[in-house]
Amino acid sequence: MVRKSRKGREEWKIFKNVFDSFTNRVIFDLSNQGYFVELTQPVALGKEANVFLASREDGSLVAVKIYRLENCNFNKMYSYIRSDPRFVGLENQKRKVVFSWVQREYRNLLVARSKVRVPSPIVFRDNVIVMDFIGGDGVPSPMLKDSFPVDAMAFFDKVIEGVIGLLEVGLVHGDLSDFNILNFEENPVFIDFSQATVLNDRDSEELLRRDLKNVFRAFRSLSIDEDVVVKRVIDKFLVEKNKK
Repeated sequence: MVRKSRKGREEWKIFKNVFDSFTNRVIFDLSNQGYFVELTQPVALGKEANVFLASREDGSLVAVKIYRLENCNFNKMYSYIRSDPRFVGLENQKRKVVFSWVQREYRNLLVARSKVRVPSPIVFRDNVIVMDFIGGDGVPSPMLKDSFPVDAMAFFDKVIEGVIGLLEVGLVHGDLSDFNILNFEENPVFIDFSQATVLNDRDSEELLRRDLKNVFRAFRSLSIDEDVVVKRVIDKFLVEKNKK
């Protein structure tokens, strides 16, 4: 059972110039329901979403991802989500596109975590999602682009196994790159699942091939037989898709 936070609205003044009033209310409500006490520091600041660390009453940390309603590229979001059969009827409904985007990430993380290390989702509300914190001593794990693994080949193999694992639970990440893979103690953690989609999405194979291309680029210093890897992954994709 989550506990009520004692944080009052006056203590959320800091956010009034960062987020719109709707988002401030969502943040306050989630805090008041005990999911976190306060946002403590930014982890990643983007054009469409910001990720913060937040403290909990027991001293642990969670990650809070907040989509900025006024800055989101609705057309881009819709172009990805419209082919996902789980989400239909969103055309010309900008705010619902963002809310569905967040719900999509939450649902994808719930499915993905059985096969690959991801930030386990805790709760989502409108344009905000709360997830496990990946890191140690209050320091977030670095992106792969900023922390190349010591044993790069072993790490690469784990990434490919993760891609295959996602296929086994019916998902393609859709935006996999060295920006969306963390190096957590020399093991990959996949993040940013808002673009992940199901295998019977008409764009799923194209997205999968793009994921592989991005992974190869990240590990271009290695001697990898890309054709062999692509064949292995695409064959698995076709097998799993035919099961659906």
